[in-house]
Order: sequence, then structure tokens, then C-alpha cells
Amino acid sequence: MSRDNRPRAKKEKPEFDQKLLDLARVTRVVKGGRRFRFRASLVIGNRKGKVGVGVGKGADVSDSIKKAYDDARKNLIDVPMLKNTIAHDVFIKMGSAKVMLKPAAKGRGIVAGGAVRAVVDYAGIKDIVSKSLGTANKLNVARATVKALASLREAKSREERTGEKKERKAKDSSVVE
Repeated sequence: MSRDNRPRAKKEKPEFDQKLLDLARVTRVVKGGRRFRFRASLVIGNRKGKVGVGVGKGADVSDSIKKAYDDARKNLIDVPMLKNTIAHDVFIKMGSAKVMLKPAAKGRGIVAGGAVRAVVDYAGIKDIVSKSLGTANKLNVARATVKALASLREAKSREERTGEKKERKAKDSSVVE
């Protein structure tokens, strides 16, 4: 039977998309010479509000990426979104990494640098403006971005806020009578 006639197994789509932020060869000097290992920094997300950043070290690249994926799964967060953006401005300082995130109008897109862009894209945010200040270390910037997204308050639409106010007014007027 030729290869083309075999039934093909369907490849399952993974639960989370992943992007390799950084891959570094780390060297340790010992008596006999140098020992090389690899450190992988990875961003994972489902583009529906869940995102995480992880780091893994291993003897080969694939091992370090698998460890980084497992670490990122442990550090997943839920991102509160309002339509396709965030609800309010946020500024976070984590170590020497400073990240500023601002909501953007529909259709503006992701205006962000490398590490911030990867994190907000995999979180599912479509319109956002950001600025990364301080360090250029991709891992620290990504971790600061995740911390900033985790610090967002739950977004409420204008209808929900005005609906609550109308209910309060109705209750207040019934109490007066």
C-alpha cells in the first residue's frame, strides 16, 4: 500500500497556542571545560482571555521548551476584557521592567513591542496601546505585562453600570414613599 492511500490521523489542535520569546544557551564552566544548557522563555494562551509566561531549562532545546510550556500552564491568568480591549489604563513596575497598557479604539490594533505584543496577542486582546520602559529583557517585560493584565479590574459595560443606577433610583424612590 502506498503512502498516499493510508488513512490519515487527524492532528488535534492544541489547547493553547505558544510562542517562543527567547532561547538562550547558558554556559557553566567546570574543571573539564564548559557545560551547555538551554533556557527557553515561552508565552502560551488560548486567545480567549487566558495567558501565561513560563521558563524552562534543559540539556536540549526541546526539553527546555517542554519545561517552559509546563511552567506557563502553572502560571495562567484570566484577563478581563471589555469588547476587544482592556477596561482602563494600567502601569506596572516589576523589577526594572515598567509596562504601560492603555485601551484603544476598535480597529486600532496592537501597538506594542515584541514581548508585550506576544502576551496581549495570546490573551486575545485585539486593540491596545502599550509602552515598555526600563529593561529590554524579554522575560521580565513579559512577566510585567502578565502582572499588569492580572491587575485589571473586571470590566462593566455602560449598560450594566446605568442599569444598576436605575435599579438603585427605583429602590430609593420606593423607600421615600
